[in-house]
Amino acid sequence: MKELTVISGKGGTGKTTIAAALVSLAENAVIADCDVDAADMHLILQPEIIETIDFSGLKVASIDETLCIKCGICKDACRFDAITNDIRIDIYGCEGCGVCAYVCPERAISMIERKAGDAYNSETRFGPMAHARLGIAEEASGLLVAVVRDNARKLAEKYDRDLIIIDGPPGTGCSVIASIAGVDMVLVVTEPSVSGIHDLERILDVADHFNIPAVVCINKYDINEKNSLIIEEYCKDRGIEVVGKLPYDDAPTKAMIQEMTVIEYSDGEFSNKVKNIWENVREKLT
Repeated sequence: MKELTVISGKGGTGKTTIAAALVSLAENAVIADCDVDAADMHLILQPEIIETIDFSGLKVASIDETLCIKCGICKDACRFDAITNDIRIDIYGCEGCGVCAYVCPERAISMIERKAGDAYNSETRFGPMAHARLGIAEEASGLLVAVVRDNARKLAEKYDRDLIIIDGPPGTGCSVIASIAGVDMVLVVTEPSVSGIHDLERILDVADHFNIPAVVCINKYDINEKNSLIIEEYCKDRGIEVVGKLPYDDAPTKAMIQEMTVIEYSDGEFSNKVKNIWENVREKLT
């Protein structure tokens, strides 16, 4: 089983558009939407949910009113002001550090699980899909990404699939690391802007740190061909292959409105170039 993660150093580069297109081209893949903070792959693939799994993130404090003597020691110890004057827990302020439970002389405080979102196993027109929804203002997105990836592996084993295509989150944070750790390759989607170049360098450093092979795709390369050339030269110096360059095109937007991938929507220049990118990526994976 191979795992490919599509990532970008910044948002708005077209990562999900390309990931969805690759999914439609792959013949035996499981899809994993690991951008759990702002999941949007479902908008294109329209999954039919088969199984819903409760996700518990960070534990929160809970006070047993029958044991609490209202001494206020826990309130003084809390660095997040999550304990009110009448000694009650503000679950939205609690960071789950457990200090209050540690200092309570009556052992009236315990740390309990609290639902922070949902993980889903679904079926799409392109095959099985693992995805999730993180609750509003919830943390532990990296842990939820790990849950989605584990579910994707189970789906791949169940349905005898030999490839998992992961739509990763943007940036370089915890959830990105959880999306790329242990995969066979990352496809980095970038754009020829100043911020695009800067964040490309950062995400390639992250991939290099974890010894994960990386290839690059330049989206909207023709909006600034000078910067596209800078990206190509930078990748060449680092020994990283640019597997394709995509022109600026309104096909992805029109396809998204129709809830289709760009491959399904049209057979134009953009789609053909995406097909070439897939062939290059598949050759390197195998």
